[in-house]
Amino acid sequence: MNIFSQAAQLEQQNIPFALTNIIDTKGSAPRHSGQMIVKADGSIIGTVGGGMIERYVIEQAIEALQERKPRVVKGRMTRSGPEAMGMDCGGAMTVFIDVFGLRPALLLIGAGHVNRAVAHAAHVLGFDITVADAYEESLSEEHFPEGTKRVLGKTMDDAIDQLTIDKNSFVVIATNHQDQDAITKVVGCDTQYIGLMASRRKVQTLFTHLRKSNVSEAHIQAIHSPIGFNIGAETPDEIAISIMAEVLKVQHQSAGGLMKDDTRVNRNKLVLIRGAGDIATGVAVRLHNSGFKVVMTDIAQPTVIRCTVSFAQCLYGDPVEVEGITAQKARSCEEVFTALEQGYIPVMVDQECCSLNNLKPTFVVDAILAKRNLGTTKDMAPVTIALGPGFNAGVDCDAVIETNRGHYLGRVIYHGETQANTGIPGNIAGYTHQRVLRAPCNGIMHNHVSLGDIVEEGEVIAHVADSPVVSPLSGMVRGLLNEGLTVTEGFKIGDIDPRGIEADFTTVSDKARAIGGSVLEAMLHLEQTTLS
Repeated sequence: MNIFSQAAQLEQQNIPFALTNIIDTKGSAPRHSGQMIVKADGSIIGTVGGGMIERYVIEQAIEALQERKPRVVKGRMTRSGPEAMGMDCGGAMTVFIDVFGLRPALLLIGAGHVNRAVAHAAHVLGFDITVADAYEESLSEEHFPEGTKRVLGKTMDDAIDQLTIDKNSFVVIATNHQDQDAITKVVGCDTQYIGLMASRRKVQTLFTHLRKSNVSEAHIQAIHSPIGFNIGAETPDEIAISIMAEVLKVQHQSAGGLMKDDTRVNRNKLVLIRGAGDIATGVAVRLHNSGFKVVMTDIAQPTVIRCTVSFAQCLYGDPVEVEGITAQKARSCEEVFTALEQGYIPVMVDQECCSLNNLKPTFVVDAILAKRNLGTTKDMAPVTIALGPGFNAGVDCDAVIETNRGHYLGRVIYHGETQANTGIPGNIAGYTHQRVLRAPCNGIMHNHVSLGDIVEEGEVIAHVADSPVVSPLSGMVRGLLNEGLTVTEGFKIGDIDPRGIEADFTTVSDKARAIGGSVLEAMLHLEQTTLS
C-alpha cells in the first residue's frame, strides 16, 4: 500500500495526521523528493531523508496538528546560521506540512428519530459522527449515514463512558427518558458544545437538579437548551437543521442572526480592548463617551484589585457600573452585539482573542499592562494600539502609549518603545512601595475588609492561607483582590491610599483618564493616516 492510500485510509477513519511533502531542495540534501505521514503520537510512515532534518519536520508536523493549520518549514544542513540543523551536508530543504483527519467530532447521545436526522445533516457537513444508546434496535445500521460509529451500552451511563469527549467535541443529547442521567454525566466535560433537547419546563427541572448536585453555574449556563435556532421546526428533519445551525454557529464563533442584520453595529466604530482592569476601564469609558462601540476581553478570573472601577468585575457575575456606564458579561459574539445595541460594554472571557475573526473590529487596544507583549500583533485590526512597556510601535502595533507617571505620561509613540518598567508604584502622599499589599505566601485569599474601608496601620486586611496580611499604614482600602482567589507569594493583592477619607475608590483614576485620552488621540490620528 503506497503512502497516499494509507493517508486516505487514515482520513476515512478520522485519525489525525500530517502529510509532509518536500517541495524544494538546494545543494546536498538527504532527499530531493519524498512524502512522510506523521501521526499525533510522532509515529511516521515514509521518510523525508532521516536524521536531524526529519526529526525537525516531525516536531513541526506535531505542532501543526495541535494548531490544526498547515505550514511550510525550512531547514539548512549547516552547523550555524538561520534555520541551521547542526549538520555538515551544506544543503537546504523546504517542506510543506498539511493536516488531515481533523473532522469535528459530533457525539449524539440517544439514537431516536431526532438524532438520526441530526446524523444525516451532520454527515453532509463533514462531521465525524458517533451515536450512543442503551437500546440495540435504536442503533441499527440503516438508521445512520455511512461511517457513523455506533456505541451500545448496558445503560446510558455505560454508553457515555465509552465515548471520547474532549475540548473539540460537540455533544447533542436527545433521549426519551434518560436526559437527566445523560446531562449529569456530560455537563462537567470540557467540550466545544453541549446541546440538550428538552422543553423549557423540563430544562428548568434539569437545571434545578444540577444545582442541587453542586454543578457550577458556569457549567450549567454553558448548556444550549432548549436546543437549536427558533425556526418553527416541528419534524425531526427540521429540528436537525435547527440544531446543526446552532452547532455551526458555535464552531465558527459566529454572531448568528440574519445576514441582513449583520450591519447592526458600525464596525468602523468597533474597538476591542484586551484587558478589563482599572486602566483598561478608564480607556473604555473615554471611548464609549466619545461614541465608539467598545468590547473588552479578559481571563475567566481577572486579578484586578481596583474592583469598583474595573469592568472585569462583571466576569464574576453581575453587571458592573462605572461612571454611569454599564458592562456585562457576554458569552458569545451574538451577546456582544446585543449588549452593544443596548448601550452596554460587553466583556468576554477570551484570553487568546479568538473572537477577532467574527467581531472584525477596526481598532484593537492592548490594555493588559503585563509589561510584556502577550500576543498582540499589528495585523489584528486595521489600527492596533498598546499601553506601556513590551511593545515596539511600528512593529508590534501602530502606536504605544506611555504609562509611566511623570512628564511623559500619556505620550503617543508611533515609532519605538515607551520608557522601561521602573517597578515603582505611583507616589501618593509620599508613599510608593509602602502602600502596596502583597501575598506573604501561596494560598487562597480571604478578605476581612471591603473596598473603601478606612483602616489603621497594623490592622489585619486579609489572610492568604493561614498568614495574615496587615495594613502597612493608615488610610483607605483602595484596592483589594476578589475573595477566594488563589495567589502566589509576592503577588500584588491590594493597596492602601494614605489620603484616607479624601481618596476616591469609585471613579476612574487620573492616570487611567489621561491614558484613555491618549488612546483616543492615537485612534483619531491613525484613522486619518492609516485608514484614509
